[in-house]
Amino acid sequence: MLDQLKPNPGARRRRKRVGRGPGSGHNKNAGRGVKGQGTRSAGRPTSRHFEGGQMPITRRLPKRGFVNIHRREYEVVNLRDLAVFGEGASVDTAQLAERGLVRRKSRVKLLGEGDAPAGLRIQVHRASGSARAKIESAGGSVELLP
Repeated sequence: MLDQLKPNPGARRRRKRVGRGPGSGHNKNAGRGVKGQGTRSAGRPTSRHFEGGQMPITRRLPKRGFVNIHRREYEVVNLRDLAVFGEGASVDTAQLAERGLVRRKSRVKLLGEGDAPAGLRIQVHRASGSARAKIESAGGSVELLP
């Protein structure tokens, strides 16, 4: 009956009420151990890279070079890889991902190594000049995605 529903025994545990004296089962230190930063009321959890006040390794090691955070990575597909689609095919990045030539959420650059299938229409983010020339000479077209 709906009015008699209750959780299985042991499924719900009582909330831990700390700082309520020795009768609470959490003793005098309320489960915080004995002395130290974590036992104080202002003792906060430290960050993952905190080393107890010692100079952190991230500051001890020298910094080198430059990391361009705006760099765009492209996955490369060559014309010889497009032979699996056959002549007169229309190809976009989703179809390339289905065939395992690129990952699903990646930008694609087409390079001109190999021969282009005849009449191929392809949509990619970038294409080299040689790849574009080979596809257009074989009667196909290249559309660049934004």
